[in-house]
Amino acid sequence: MTEEKEDDRRAAEHGRGSLTQSAGYAPGMDEMEQAKHDAAERAAALVEDGMRLGLGTGSTVALLLPALARRGLTSLRCVATSPATERLASGLGLRLETLDELGGLDLAIDGADQVAADGWLVKGGGGAHTREKIVAAAAARFVVMVSPDKMVARLAPPVPLEVLAFGAGATLAALAPAALRPDTAPSPDGNLIADFRGPVDVPAALAARLDATPGIVEHGLFAPGMVSEVVVGVGSPV
Repeated sequence: MTEEKEDDRRAAEHGRGSLTQSAGYAPGMDEMEQAKHDAAERAAALVEDGMRLGLGTGSTVALLLPALARRGLTSLRCVATSPATERLASGLGLRLETLDELGGLDLAIDGADQVAADGWLVKGGGGAHTREKIVAAAAARFVVMVSPDKMVARLAPPVPLEVLAFGAGATLAALAPAALRPDTAPSPDGNLIADFRGPVDVPAALAARLDATPGIVEHGLFAPGMVSEVVVGVGSPV
C-alpha cells in the first residue's frame, strides 16, 4: 500500500484522539506502524516556533500533525498540500495560510512511497504530488519521513502522474505503459491521476521524459537535490 492511499481514514484514526498519547504508540501496533509514529514524532521535533511550514499528504503526515499540535507552537504558520491535510490540520488548531501568503517556507515535511539508495523518491500515491513538489521546492529545507519498508535499493513502478483531461488518451499512449488509476478521485486541482508502469532504471532520464511530455502536469519522481534529510522511523517487534 502506498504512503498516501489512506489520507481520510488515517486522519480520522490519528487525529484528535492522538493528542493524549505521548509517543503515539498503542497496544497491538505492528513494527512498521510503530516506525511511522517514530518518524512522525522525530520530524515534528525539527519544527521551531515561528517557522513557515509546508505540510505534505499521506498517512505519516496524518501522524505528524497531532505530534505538531501537542507541541503548542503558537507562532507556527502552515500550508497544506491537500484537502485531507487541510481538514486535519485545521481540526487540530494549526494555523493555515496559502503558499502565496507565506511567500516561502523554512521547512517542508512529507512522507514518500519509495526512497532509493541513490536518493531519488517516488511520491504521489494519494494524487497530491504536484502540490507536494511545489511546496518542497519552495522550502529552504525538505525533510522526508518514512518507515523502513519504504527504503529500497532501486525505484520500481508505478510512478504517479497528474494528467490533463484534454487529450489524456494521447498523453498516456505516448508514455505506454501508462494508464489512468481506476476508481481514483481527481487531484486537488481537478486533474486526472494515472500511473507510469514501465521501468525506472534511470530515474533522471525518466523524469526528463515525463517533464517533456505535453499533458503531464507533474510526476511523482523527486530528485535527490530536493531532499535535505530522510528521517527513518524505528519500531520495536511486537
